[in-house]
Amino acid sequence: MAKFKGVVPPVVTPLNPDFTVDYPSYTRVLEHLIGAGCHGVFVLGSTSEVIFHDEKMRREIIEHSAKVVNGRVPLIVGTIDPTTDRVIEHAQAAKTAGADAVVVTAPFYTVTSQSEILDHFRYIRDAVDVPLIAYDIPVCVNVKLQRQTTVTLAKEGTIIGLKDSSGDDGNFRYVLLDLAEHKEVFLMTGSEIVVDNALLMGADGVVPGIANVDPHGYVRLWDAAQRGDWAAARKEQERLCRLFEIVWVAQGRVSGGASGIGAFKAAMKRLGIIDSAVMPRPRAPLNETEAARIDEILRATGLLG
Repeated sequence: MAKFKGVVPPVVTPLNPDFTVDYPSYTRVLEHLIGAGCHGVFVLGSTSEVIFHDEKMRREIIEHSAKVVNGRVPLIVGTIDPTTDRVIEHAQAAKTAGADAVVVTAPFYTVTSQSEILDHFRYIRDAVDVPLIAYDIPVCVNVKLQRQTTVTLAKEGTIIGLKDSSGDDGNFRYVLLDLAEHKEVFLMTGSEIVVDNALLMGADGVVPGIANVDPHGYVRLWDAAQRGDWAAARKEQERLCRLFEIVWVAQGRVSGGASGIGAFKAAMKRLGIIDSAVMPRPRAPLNETEAARIDEILRATGLLG
């Protein structure tokens, strides 16, 4: 488990105007995160807009990521698809390309029970010799990984960890409690505005989308927590909460995913990390008025002079 901990951002995938991957910008994103002291990178997750990428594009993104990362930090790869056998294919490709672990959600579109979800993870484990991380994100897959499901998978060794993006911090706390004696399992929160609370509860790390904009802030928060300086951790978290307000700037005009990831891309473009804020169709980019509001938030949180 020591290999997987700390700040592990889900990496934004910048696009060219023709919707192909902007690899020079993507390289800068990875170097930006690693240079800030992040402890790993998670590519092809929700923030990477994985579901918009076909099999060929996914493979190229993993291969490019592995080349850039070059073993400096763990490379965690999302193998997200609706059905078990399609996930197995993605997991095999990710392993071949150099992934240190793969991230798997419950099946989606098809409606599955918790017992079927258990089998889903077990089938993948049996088919591909690569560490599995469970991803609890009911807002996207429309089913929650129940507490007992996660604990069962962890205790039997099917999964090595959990990324909890359910927003159910009470359930996450119970999972932390249930697995407190299983140090080989790592449990990370995706709730980026309550990271200080999660770390105080015993979480092993955080997977914050907005770390694409400000990775240094989350590394400072992590470092403060590791030395037990909870006042400093809270102060940094509160500044990051103010920064997180960029995700609501376009809310109501565009979808939630476009509002959040579009805000990340607009901010990263403004900071010179990526060249454009193109969104995959049919997601809409932020407009000039919204981008100007994001500039104000970047200034207020110390990221823009």
